[in-house]
Amino acid sequence: MSSPAIDRILRGPTGLGTSGLQLRPPTSAPEIAAPEVPAAEVAVVEASAADAPAVDVPAVEAALVEAVAAEAVAAAAAALEAVLPDVQLPSVPASPSGPALPAGPALTFGVPSATAAAAPSGGKPRTGDPIPGLYHHPIAEPDPVRVEALSLKIKAWAIDEVELYPPEWEKDFDGFSTGRYMVACHPDAPSVDHLMLAARLMVAENAVDDCYCEDLGGSPVGLGSRLLLAHTALDPLHTTPEYHPAWEASLSEDAPRRSYRSAMDYFVRASTPSQADRFRHDMARLHLGYLAEASWAEAEHVPEVWEYLAMRQFNNFRPCPTITDTVGGYELPVELHALPAMQRIIALAGNATTIVNDLYSYTKELAGPGLHLNLPVVISEREGVSRQEGYLKAVEVHNDLMHAFEAESAALAVACPVPTLVRFLRGVAAWLDGNHYWHQTNTHRYSLPDFW
Repeated sequence: MSSPAIDRILRGPTGLGTSGLQLRPPTSAPEIAAPEVPAAEVAVVEASAADAPAVDVPAVEAALVEAVAAEAVAAAAAALEAVLPDVQLPSVPASPSGPALPAGPALTFGVPSATAAAAPSGGKPRTGDPIPGLYHHPIAEPDPVRVEALSLKIKAWAIDEVELYPPEWEKDFDGFSTGRYMVACHPDAPSVDHLMLAARLMVAENAVDDCYCEDLGGSPVGLGSRLLLAHTALDPLHTTPEYHPAWEASLSEDAPRRSYRSAMDYFVRASTPSQADRFRHDMARLHLGYLAEASWAEAEHVPEVWEYLAMRQFNNFRPCPTITDTVGGYELPVELHALPAMQRIIALAGNATTIVNDLYSYTKELAGPGLHLNLPVVISEREGVSRQEGYLKAVEVHNDLMHAFEAESAALAVACPVPTLVRFLRGVAAWLDGNHYWHQTNTHRYSLPDFW
């Protein structure tokens, strides 16, 4: 079975300014409205149940999906109305620098091509080429006007608001290309200010990783304490008046905590309580993964491949695609986000996109001191194969995860064609495509090994 609708679910948007995605122009309201779940917001999946593939869903979940499919729109709207009447959402004006979006349906389906890049005829791929054999969806170049506007705003935040880095780190900050990254990953964001919600959190997470764990002074020694205190910038301490001032002061003690606190403050004001709680939960997962990796580094332990993959399910990009609805200006209701099928899809997405990082950062990591764990290295060490064989097998693992993500996303969209659920699935797929694009094209940070 195939249709343009399901193909679009599988492949995600191709980027702003392309024929693969059309967006409804943003409303003229001066503020982000409380998220709604209107039936017209997103085009409902075009395929009928008769055209759909067989969906292997446990009986309890199948009953829940059936009920949600019939009533989710009205129920979610009622739930939000009950929860949000006293929540004051912030004023986030539409950015005048954003691209002029074409008129048309809120979202229509396009069918961008997917590819597994062919191996080069003569050895190492050229600079900026995709990894040979890696299954991915090429996207159009992100809108340069929006990229420039976001790049200027995120750098001003980093320097002026949170004093994130000293002057000698500026080259690396610019080379990270946060603006291009976030515009590529969130093609349905209504404005640059919506994109800033994701950009601040991405930069803050990167600061914690670099300063606490890796390149810029990080160490596995004492990491648990540092992460715990930083996490309170996301999930505030509730204590007595006597001890609250000391905790409050601690949030300004270093750049990671300053950036976490500021980024989360912006996010909380623009999200619903359930979206903010979802993000905190995903960040706790991330920090747990950091701790597992640190414990292996201290013990000089090379985990089994399955153990490494378990760690990577927590130490991965999951917090980034799961805020795609907040950045898009809507909400996937908590009942739909909590579906076991949706949780599996989100996990598959996070796992696949994190292996992309393992593969593109492979040569960068091996250039550092000691044995840096990534999937190719762990496969090589534990399965007794060459570094080249370990790398190529890691490509296969990524491809298997991507295929599972796409198939299960399509199946859930057919089984539960609620507009916000369909849009969320497409947003996660778009995030994966943008993440690959950023890794492939960020030649400041990454280069490929000579394995072909």
